[in-house]
Formats: sequence, C-alpha cells, structure tokens
Amino acid sequence: MSRAENANLFKVISDQQPVDEDRTKITELCEELADYLEPQQVEDVYRAFLLGARAHEGQSRVSGEPYISHPVAVARILAEMRMDCNSIIAAILHDVIEDTPTLKEQLAEEFGDEVAELVDGVSKLTKIDFRSKAEAQAENFRKMMLAMVKDIRVIIIKLADRLHNMRTLEIMRPEKRRRIARETMDIYAPIANRLGIFKMRHELLDLSISAAYPMRYRALVSACQQVVGYRKEIFNTIEEAIRERLQHAGIKATVKYRQKNIHSIYRKMKEKKLSFKELTDVFGVRIMTESVDDCYRVLGVMHNLYKPLPGKFKDYMAIPKANGYQSLHSSLFGPHGVAIEVQIRTEDMDQFAESGIAAHWLYKEGENSTSTAQSRALEWLKNLLEMQQKSGSSLEFLESVKVDLFPDEIYVFTPKGDIKKMPRGSTVVDFAFAVHTDVGNTCVAARIDNRMSPLSSKLYNGQTIEIVSSDASRPHPSWLDFVITAKARTNIRHFLKSLQKTEAISLGQRLLQQSVSQIVGREEALTKDRFTRVLEQYRMTDQQELLAEIGLGNRNSSLVAKAMYEIEDDETSFDDRGKPLAIKGTEGMVVSFAKCCRPVPGDAIVGFMSSGKGIVVHQQSCRNMTETSSEDRQLSVQWSDHVEGEYLAFLRVQVANERGVLANLSATIADMYSNIEHVNLTEKDGRISTIEFIVTVNDRIHLARIMKKLRSLPVVNRIWRK
Repeated sequence: MSRAENANLFKVISDQQPVDEDRTKITELCEELADYLEPQQVEDVYRAFLLGARAHEGQSRVSGEPYISHPVAVARILAEMRMDCNSIIAAILHDVIEDTPTLKEQLAEEFGDEVAELVDGVSKLTKIDFRSKAEAQAENFRKMMLAMVKDIRVIIIKLADRLHNMRTLEIMRPEKRRRIARETMDIYAPIANRLGIFKMRHELLDLSISAAYPMRYRALVSACQQVVGYRKEIFNTIEEAIRERLQHAGIKATVKYRQKNIHSIYRKMKEKKLSFKELTDVFGVRIMTESVDDCYRVLGVMHNLYKPLPGKFKDYMAIPKANGYQSLHSSLFGPHGVAIEVQIRTEDMDQFAESGIAAHWLYKEGENSTSTAQSRALEWLKNLLEMQQKSGSSLEFLESVKVDLFPDEIYVFTPKGDIKKMPRGSTVVDFAFAVHTDVGNTCVAARIDNRMSPLSSKLYNGQTIEIVSSDASRPHPSWLDFVITAKARTNIRHFLKSLQKTEAISLGQRLLQQSVSQIVGREEALTKDRFTRVLEQYRMTDQQELLAEIGLGNRNSSLVAKAMYEIEDDETSFDDRGKPLAIKGTEGMVVSFAKCCRPVPGDAIVGFMSSGKGIVVHQQSCRNMTETSSEDRQLSVQWSDHVEGEYLAFLRVQVANERGVLANLSATIADMYSNIEHVNLTEKDGRISTIEFIVTVNDRIHLARIMKKLRSLPVVNRIWRK
C-alpha cells in the first residue's frame, strides 16, 4: 500500500469513527495491518469494526471501557503475529454471536462462511443448560477443540482473547482472578506450548503467576532486578567476548541477552526446592545464525570459550520437541563462576519459537505441508479428533487433553530403529497404542532391549521396544491403573465401553425374556410391535439402547415387560413358574461376584441389580443381601449346568505357629490345582496364627477338596470359609 493510499484510507476511517476513545485503537490496528494486508482487506477489517461497535453498543467491560475495545485489542495481538485478514475480522467479531443478537448467518452473508465458522468456533455454548459449571466448561472446551481441528486459527484467536483478558485481569475480584489464572495455566498456556507459540505462552504464564500469587511474583521481579544491577558489567563482558570469538571464527550471528521468565524461575524453585540464589540459569544468551551448520560451529566456539556443565547439553535440532521447537541448549561456566545458559538456533527457528504454528500458516498449507512443525501439529490435531470420538463425555475429553498437554518426553526406538516420543513415565501399553490402536488392543507383553517385560513396565530413554501381541488378547480394565497417555486411556475406555454395551444388550435380552415368560406363563418371542410401544413410552428410538439399559440395571425388566403387555403394577405379580436366570460365568463386565461373600458355582445364590453395573451375585446367606438390599432389586438366579472360568473363594486357616507353615500350606494349595491370589497373616498368640487366603477354584466341589486336603495337615487346627 502506498503512502497516499494509507493517508486516504485512514482519513476515511477517522471521519467515520463513531467514538473518540476507539478512534486511536482502530486507527493503530489499521496502520499495523497496512504493512502486510491489501487496502481492500484493511477496509473489510474496518467494516467488521463498525458492525462489532454497533452490535456491542451500550455494553461495557468491568473496567468501564466500551466493550468493543476488547475485540480490537485481540485483533491487535493477532496483527502483531501477522495473521491473515479473516482471522483479524473474526477476532473483532468473536463475541457478537455469544453476547449480542447477531446470528452466524448474518456474519456469513456479510463476511463469508469462513469468518462465520471461525467466530462460531470461538463462541461458547451459551444456549444449552448443563448440570454443572465443570460440565459447561468441559463442553465449551470440546466445541472449541473440535473447531480447532477444522481450522487452527480458532485456537489462535482464542489464545489472543485469553491473553488480553489476562492483561486486564486486575479489575476482577481476587477469587475470580485466581480461578481464571488456574484455568489459563492448566489449559491455554499448555495449548500455546503445544503449538509452539512460546512468546504467548510465556506471557500467559507470567500473568497467571502474577494473578494467582501476586506477592511471590513481585518478590521474584525484585530479585531479578537486583541481580541485573550488580551483574550488569559481567553480562556485558560475556556478550562482548562471545561477539569477538564469533567474529574471529568468521561466523555471522546475532547475539541477544535474555532473562528467564518469572514463571520458569518460580516453577524451578518450587519443583527442585531451591532458593533464588541457588538458581544457575536465571540469565542467558541467545545466538541466531544463518544455517544449521553454523549453529553447530557456534556450539563448538562456545564450548571453547567457556567450559560446559556436564549433562546440561540438549540437541533439539536433531530431535525437535513435539511442538516443532528446534534449538541447541547448553549451560556454561562463565567468568566469576556465573552460569550461562546458551540457546543457539537459526533465524527461522527463532521466528517459529516466537509465533509457533502461526508462523507457518498451517491453515493455508493444510495436508500438503512438508514443514515438520506443521506435520506435528496436524498429527496432534488428528489425535484430538480420535480422542473426542472415543470419549464418553466432555469431562473425560477435557481430562484426556490435559494429560496430553503436559508431555515431559523420552525417546524410545522401534525394532526398525524409528524414534518414538513418549511422555515420561509411559509404559509398554502406552507405546503399543502410540504405534497403532490395533497393536495396543492386542498386546500381551514386550521385549525391552531383548528382555521379556510385562505390560506395566515403565520406559526409559534409549530403549528399544518390541511389542508381543496375540489376536485373542483384549484391553483389560487394570491397564487404566498404569497407562498415562491420553491416546491409550481413551482407546482402552472406548473398547471396554463397547464390550460392556454388547454384554449388557445380551444380558438385557435374557432378563426381559425371563420377565415376559413370568408374566404370560410361557416362552414367548418379543415382537417388534411390543418393542415399539415401550420405546415410545420411554422416549427411546433404539431397541438395543433399551436392552442395554436393562442389562446395566438402569431399568427394571419386570416394569418393561409389564409396559409391553400394558399391565398395571397392581394387576398381577410374577408367576412362580418362571425360571431363574442362569449364570454361566461368561457374561463378562455386566455380571460380577460380590467380594463380601465370594460365591462359587454350587452355592445357593441371589442376584442384585446395581445401577450402571448390571447383576452383582451374592450367596443367599450373605448378610449384605439379607439385611440391607431392597427386594425390588433382587433377582432370582441360579448357576448354569455348564459354568466356565475360575472363581475366587475366601478361606481362613488356623495353624500352629511353626517354621515353614506358610510354605507348606501354599504347596498344598498349588498341588490341588489352585492359585493363591492374596494372603494375609495375622498372629493370634505365641503358638497359634490365623492365615487368610483368597484362592481360585472351579466350583464348590473343588473348594471342598482343597479344604479337606488342608485340614489333613498336622499343623492345621481349624479351617473355615468366610
């Protein structure tokens, strides 16, 4: 844009400006945009401002400023990042759908579908009622993240919105400041980090520390200022020495003096329990060169100039961070014992470190991008979409994303030598799911550096992992106790929920068929017409959903059966001719066995319908059933003629307190083809001890044989089953 065009455009803007206070802000924004946008695009931005000003007319911020000042400030932040015209327009209008009568269709008509989708992606879900504030926050977050998967600019606009809110947070009440600061630290700053927008991340975190811990923040700022005062000459000496050595080596480079961010200082002091005086990397030097080769040459020069600290060198050029960040880091012994942290990178790497994914125009490049940063961001966004699809609720999705946003990474290898980045603390199962979902679903063990290891084994830097899988293997609920990656946790939960639903449908079919047989006095098929009648009554559309609800214990099968045959509750009672439900032992997750009495095949049993869990099987003599359970949730059950699997039984054995008695008992149990799941030794007195066992048995007869064999041992005084 020429100077004459600039002057003409800004004259038009100034003449049309409706509010004196806002004239300077929009003019400054347009001047900034004129440096890299076309004149027509700058005019479109101004049109958006006029629409936003009209829409927000009469609205003000808590500080008393006109509300339009906030969207303009957000747009200014994006202009500094050199974002495109539609992003700037969306930033100016990002609150009009949420806070004014303006509709998405109006924005689409005025500025195009792209702008309308961006604004809609940033807007909150204000017209839906949620059961709790946490659920509302989680659902808003899910909507925003899904919009981000479609267009990365959504989250960049949201980050700019949060940054300006943090800059003006001091007007809020202390408790609200702390809540917003915590949300920023937990969600928005990690997202900025994940996308490599470090400049924004650092400011968000510093502002969060200032809002959440104002006294600590002021103390750290004061301490840093004092250090700058009495070390200024040393820093000047170091900087001059570096410049001279680089010039002597013939390397063109820019040298900048830098101070560690307040939040980084605070986190390090807190995590490592250090005082401010014990920190060695509060100040450092950043060196920018023209090429990667020059970066490694500079590293050699620096290690010749000052001695490096052992174990403090990190090469993020050869192995970039998950967000695409690249640089060489090294800590050195400077003059007078001053520690110096040196960061060495190219100019392009430095630009990316400031603006992250926004510097690479990911939303324009799309799938065809060859940039490492872009491909990493796309991979993360695809993982987000997969997590969302397999999450059961917004709260679960938010939890998974939070886990994924804090990657303290390790590097491990596949058998082919490919590098896999994993969060620190990852296990074999985490690695298996990182390779592929099917590999995770079927893994049974692993060879870590050619040694067989269990699935719960933690991984460490440099290990080579080979997954051992079996087509018959499936995810187990216990895996959720040790996996740490969001992808593994989401896929395991998704599989278990799908499995539970399948089993619940099967059990619900059996329970409903049993209830119908009791009502009509004979076996009768469940017709589609009867299902349609009851589905309309319960406002359901799917027969499978109804059967799953019955199987999980959320709906009473007898009431559903009566509704099918239009029978009132007081018209009839169940016929005794109905057969009890047969327990086969293969029902899976919808039938469980009570730990209080641990029934085994052959015991007289009764079922209890537990909401969300299905049937819990107890012994008929169990105190929990006879004293506390409600009769309307009891279910008549019996063991099938062909029961499968192993069952846990509780034994209490009173023995003479002799050497080797536990080994003797264990060997006897093993000889009876049983396994000990748990053992607890309680000394009663000097001569008699009581040992409690939980053992695996096939049925009541198998258990009786074990007890008889144990009773025959000379050391056993008494044995009984709980």
